[in-house]
Amino acid sequence: MFTGLIEDVGTILSLNRQGLAGLLKIQTSLPLSEISIGDSVAINGVCLSVTIKQDRALTFDVSPKSLEVTTLGDLRPGAAVNLERALRLGDRMGGHIVSGHIDCVGRLSKSSELSGNRIMEFSLPSESARYLVSKGSVTIDGVSLTVNSVTQTSFSVNIIPQTQAASTLSAITIGAKVNIETDLIAKYVERLTQPWRSGNGLTIKTLAENGFL
Repeated sequence: MFTGLIEDVGTILSLNRQGLAGLLKIQTSLPLSEISIGDSVAINGVCLSVTIKQDRALTFDVSPKSLEVTTLGDLRPGAAVNLERALRLGDRMGGHIVSGHIDCVGRLSKSSELSGNRIMEFSLPSESARYLVSKGSVTIDGVSLTVNSVTQTSFSVNIIPQTQAASTLSAITIGAKVNIETDLIAKYVERLTQPWRSGNGLTIKTLAENGFL
């Protein structure tokens, strides 16, 4: 579990393909003495487990599925990536609940500047956009952000100067692909209400009959 607050911007050293899987090595300024083999680290929002640590670098196994549904397979040596270690019990929850499981890959469609802030609009599949609401939370390449506005196939966010300086978001160009994780709570609510969405749908009556009222 993560918060979406970036701890370090690392640099890709290598991504070696091993059949459909991969081995990803990243240079980082994170304190390696505090990281153990098997620890979870989010790389551009994707939760991976540390397999090797040495010489200011961390290595991760990347599954075929992760390469298929995220942007990790597009990374090249020298690319910058957002890094965050897993949340510890007792830490302040400065961002929002982030699982590190990517829902979709979106693209930057519009970008403008307003008083040092960057207003960015991303396109995404409608099946993922339904989990976003205005003033709700979204994770873009591992960064926790507040949704400004949302349509059936897009949403916009405001990137403050501090977030631009502490992450890779300031370097994203029009058309670039990003990893998007939508609201975890919204997905659980949809799943739990699924049995009552058929027929007459979810009503006050069904809520009362099942103990919600």
